[in-house]
Amino acid sequence: MPPVLSLRHVALNVVDLAAAERFFVGVLGFREEWRPDPDNLYLISSNDNLALHRVAAISPGPGQLDHLGLVVRAPEEVDVWAAHLTAHGFPPDKPPRTHRDGARSLYVRGPEGIVVQIIH
Repeated sequence: MPPVLSLRHVALNVVDLAAAERFFVGVLGFREEWRPDPDNLYLISSNDNLALHRVAAISPGPGQLDHLGLVVRAPEEVDVWAAHLTAHGFPPDKPPRTHRDGARSLYVRGPEGIVVQIIH
């Protein structure tokens, strides 16, 4: 099997594109890469690409996406993110925690229940 270098692109369907943009750009620090029309927005962060596509409705119930994971350089940065998210009205679901393998992370819910994990 040929090797895969990384997961570079994730696309999300959202009902409220403006709220998703405010969260990913204003709170998580993504930047606009391309807006081909009023219903589609492509964002970047480092080498990653996140596409937001406006839809009329999303089927109720759990979707196929569990969460997005954003990697940080040091365990302490997870705690800095917790304070930042809380200050912007998105407190983590639970306080940051260190896992048995030494990883440290938190989970936060953005608009429309999109779960983002900040992890070292």
